[in-house]
Amino acid sequence: MLSRRAILMSGSAAALVTGLGGCDVAVDVSKATEPWVRAGESFGDPRLDALAYGILAPNPHNRQPWQFDLVDDDKIDVYCDLERRLPHTDPYDRQITIGFGCMLELVSQAAAEKGYTAAITGFPDGAPQPRLNGNRIAQITFARDTDAQRDPLFASVRERRSNKDPFDTERSPTPAIVDQVVNAKRTDLTVEGTTDRGRIKTFVDMAWKGFVIEMETDVTRRESVDLMRIGNKAVVENPDGIDMSGTAMTLMKSVGIVSHESLDTPGSTAYNSGLEMYHPIIHSAQGFVWITAPENTRASQLKAGYDWVRMNLAAQKINLSIHPLSQVLQEYSEMADLYRQIHDELGVPDGVVHMFGRVGYGKTLKPSPRWPLEAKLINT
Repeated sequence: MLSRRAILMSGSAAALVTGLGGCDVAVDVSKATEPWVRAGESFGDPRLDALAYGILAPNPHNRQPWQFDLVDDDKIDVYCDLERRLPHTDPYDRQITIGFGCMLELVSQAAAEKGYTAAITGFPDGAPQPRLNGNRIAQITFARDTDAQRDPLFASVRERRSNKDPFDTERSPTPAIVDQVVNAKRTDLTVEGTTDRGRIKTFVDMAWKGFVIEMETDVTRRESVDLMRIGNKAVVENPDGIDMSGTAMTLMKSVGIVSHESLDTPGSTAYNSGLEMYHPIIHSAQGFVWITAPENTRASQLKAGYDWVRMNLAAQKINLSIHPLSQVLQEYSEMADLYRQIHDELGVPDGVVHMFGRVGYGKTLKPSPRWPLEAKLINT
């Protein structure tokens, strides 16, 4: 987790380049982001055309857990790849389900662009609890509709990012700007935001404590570390999980400065650098937004996904950055006290906070890696 700035300041970068030559640095990372380019191409089937946008949706740890079965000439059955869940940080598959909601919203928007309606039936086989199983997440039925209403947010789909870099602390969004993001919702869930400095400080303190708890809890830290794709080659070979590509990171992996073992060892240089790197990320928040629901149902989780990706698109449209901070919402014992605190702070002690994130202004980022659409089709 060492930043480029950190490695350059240490004076090690030049020595690494001299001693190793190109190693995996020469691997073209753009191969891992080709789905962002291919979206918009014609795949010969309106369902595939829509799915090409759907797979660009934000999702927890970039697991991309969706599987698609093309049924008859007009339907898609959507399943969860159960091996791509997060059993420690997301023990009840709530966040994974929200990610499916994000994907389904993009499919719906993309279908309308092609003159189709995409009718979504959530959990047609029943909504499993406490965890997901082999039941369908959704069935999507396509129908030709030349009057299908296009969504103005769709224009931002390929530019949408979840910005995990520090924000500009000299520039803050106004309440009216945050309202534009909040008002992008389309469901009956409660979506709110704030730019109040006092509340920002409260939320920053909570978010930082949540991050530290996740890092200090062995099983949750290890779950994230195992999904880190360290170096260019690793990202291209597995275009999911946590992207740690780039010249500096690839070189540091090559000489053993950064490894999965070091990142998973409290007190190591790599572990401490991860804490140091994330501190300014959380503490540069210039506002917060959140989504709450009266009940923690699979239906409300899908709705939260619909609204979250819409908020993300609305923010992107006005060059505002948004970054989910889900640690404080995680449902495992070490996080229990903080989980209760944020629910009390947001006024839903008996409900659920589905999404919570910081907003601000940040730099332009590259898209995150994605598996090609073909890799997500089953029974074809």
